[in-house]
Amino acid sequence: MVRSRTVWATAALLTATLGVAAVPATASPATATRAAVACPTGWGSLAKTYSAGTSTPLTNVRTGRHDCYDRFVVDVPGAGAAELGFSVAYVDRLYQDGSGRAIAVGGGAILEVRVNAPSYDPETGASTYPGRVAQPLPGVNLAGYSTFRDTRFAGSFEGVTQFGLGVRARLPFRVQHLADHLVVDVAHAW
Repeated sequence: MVRSRTVWATAALLTATLGVAAVPATASPATATRAAVACPTGWGSLAKTYSAGTSTPLTNVRTGRHDCYDRFVVDVPGAGAAELGFSVAYVDRLYQDGSGRAIAVGGGAILEVRVNAPSYDPETGASTYPGRVAQPLPGVNLAGYSTFRDTRFAGSFEGVTQFGLGVRARLPFRVQHLADHLVVDVAHAW
């Protein structure tokens, strides 16, 4: 009798195991989303530069949130990728070109973004971007961002426009210079 109970228990356990294995596995939406997002690695945090320049003025700055990084975009309509130079690097403090004035930028680290394009019309001197020196960037709201903490306009001097980007910590970033805009992505984590 004990032997038949053992046989029946083993058979029931085997049937239950095979039945569970035959049912297709489904992930909860949160698990599926996390599994589907493979965050990039290998960007690094060293300075990135491209030596070129344009007299085409920049007109706008915008930001965006993504699954793995926060994005900072500088629009330079009419500039080609080959002529849109930049320098992006972590700095201890943001200093305005020309005056040497220190500009406070919030966050755990400061990423200085220099775009080799003016924020004014070179022929007339009229401003093409509404930023004010040492002030947050107009139209940029960083509420809800994982990495970005602050933005500051540092001005435009001799055809180079400066921005300060306050980030949570010194995190890896990449720079893409495309036709009409410069893109800086800062990862949420290493």
